[in-house]
Amino acid sequence: MSKIDDIRYFYDEEVNGALLNVARHPMMKALMQFTFPNRDENFWLDEFKNIHSINDFQNRIISHTVRQILNKSSDGLSTSGFDKLDKNTAYLFISNHRDIVLDTSLLNLVLLDNGLMLTASAVGDNLIQNSFINILAKLTRNFLVQRDLPIREQLSSSKLLSEYIYDLLKKKNRSVWIAQREGRAKDGNDFTQQGILKMLAMAGGDVPLIDFFKSLKIVPLSISYEYDPTDALKLPQLMAKSRNETYAKDDNEDFKTILSGALGQKKHIHLHAGNILNEELDNIASQYENKNKQLQAIAQVIDDSIIKNYKLWPTKYIAYDLLHKTDRYSEHYTKEEKQLFERRLEMRIDSSDETLKNSFLEMYANPVTNKAKQDDNV
Repeated sequence: MSKIDDIRYFYDEEVNGALLNVARHPMMKALMQFTFPNRDENFWLDEFKNIHSINDFQNRIISHTVRQILNKSSDGLSTSGFDKLDKNTAYLFISNHRDIVLDTSLLNLVLLDNGLMLTASAVGDNLIQNSFINILAKLTRNFLVQRDLPIREQLSSSKLLSEYIYDLLKKKNRSVWIAQREGRAKDGNDFTQQGILKMLAMAGGDVPLIDFFKSLKIVPLSISYEYDPTDALKLPQLMAKSRNETYAKDDNEDFKTILSGALGQKKHIHLHAGNILNEELDNIASQYENKNKQLQAIAQVIDDSIIKNYKLWPTKYIAYDLLHKTDRYSEHYTKEEKQLFERRLEMRIDSSDETLKNSFLEMYANPVTNKAKQDDNV
């Protein structure tokens, strides 16, 4: 047994057997009824028999699922920046993170529609404890990030993950998606954790840090939802954090979040692929010799790209103005859009609780604040 077997997704020769094993699972049946509402069970059971690779499964099944999600719970998906990417090149997409499943599902739909290479994607093993969800994740090219390990096992796990990602990028020529931080940015602040970069650098060995990061072909990815269907679900954790309390998840909380993210209303969505980091890394090499300083600077470059290219929908500006009791950004939204957002606020939370209300508004407003700070620093 290879040391990567604990974290890898399925090899193509394993796909058909794994798929047929869960073909009649109630959760698969519900997923297929959603994906193919006008087809009977025999249609997708027959489809499964002819699926022998992850590409088959993504092209013939999951792409239809994601399109149904967009049709039923959004006002459309727009993109920019993907025309700069080469169809035969593997990229490391380092992304802000809002939704457990949708972020990578939408990216891969965009890549598919643009004839680009689909990604292998990192997912926390704490999110896929359910056996069916675990199999579905591995069928859609997700590899596991091991969480909550004893201290002495964390280093070896990070090294294995780093080597696996590097192997995917450089030996398998497979693009990879990873979030810029551990877990979703529940407060709307999209800042890269240096620990993610330190993990990636472990596979570099004696190669100079900047040369190694240039070889990864990093593409900062900005994902923006007009409405976050999981906004209210993120609040208990944010409130616990504000009170310096430890937050304990309910047993089914992650699954409920996945469903809400998929089925809840998102209105407009935008994905932007930033420029491949190259000259920026050369500049960092010329400014800093210390590795920690270089890692800090790389994190800042990624943040700058994600924040700069993050699409600010009217909801973001409305939240900022409500939070700060101002009309600073009123030209960016209509009276009707503001009323709709205020109605949503009233329906989602107890708006008489000022702390709760402010946390909800900050979730939407922080991208505006961060972009304004960035503009001030230019």
